[in-house]
Amino acid sequence: MSSATPSPAPSSAHGHHKRHSILPAVSQSGPKPPVQFSSSCTIADSALLTGPHTIIVSTESVIHPRARLESLGGRVTVGRRCIVHERACLGAADLQGRYHKGSPDKEGRSMGAVTLGDYVTVEVGAQVESGGTVIGEGTTVGIGTRVGAGAVVGKHCTLTANSTVAAGEVIPDHTVIYSNGLRRVDRRGVSDLKNKAQARQIDVLRRMIPSNPAKFQ
Repeated sequence: MSSATPSPAPSSAHGHHKRHSILPAVSQSGPKPPVQFSSSCTIADSALLTGPHTIIVSTESVIHPRARLESLGGRVTVGRRCIVHERACLGAADLQGRYHKGSPDKEGRSMGAVTLGDYVTVEVGAQVESGGTVIGEGTTVGIGTRVGAGAVVGKHCTLTANSTVAAGEVIPDHTVIYSNGLRRVDRRGVSDLKNKAQARQIDVLRRMIPSNPAKFQ
């Protein structure tokens, strides 16, 4: 199953204080997923949500223009106060174009395609593959990073720009991963400060990004 392909489309007119992508709008073709949105989330009109499974966006989370949430491999869950940036994709296919399904849990329920904990940031162009993939609370997935199917990334990790987490890999809490493969443990103990900074950034983004969750419901 292939993902929808971008195609140019005129952007809608909003006030100059609102933030818009300078790139062509994404195509909204493909199956329209069932959704569960918090009343306080922000979802840009030009985000792309597609797939047959439920997509959940929790309290005060922000989905940027041109971000993609694909539930082709299972449920996609975005925790509280997360930020998903432009051209990031949750529930992505692997490099061979395959969408993986999450393994069932102990009660036989699917783990879903992708689960983000609270206060997660997925930066521009990052790809989080489907397949029971979990990103822990407070973790940052850097620009252009790829997290493989079924990987479990711990809490308060930092995946720097263009780094890679292999499919099925388990990353301990507070790990920093660099694009050259080097890793270290972040012992600064600044998790609470980072969460507070995330909340402040979300307050700004909610004023900048025109939100249209009703379009996807």
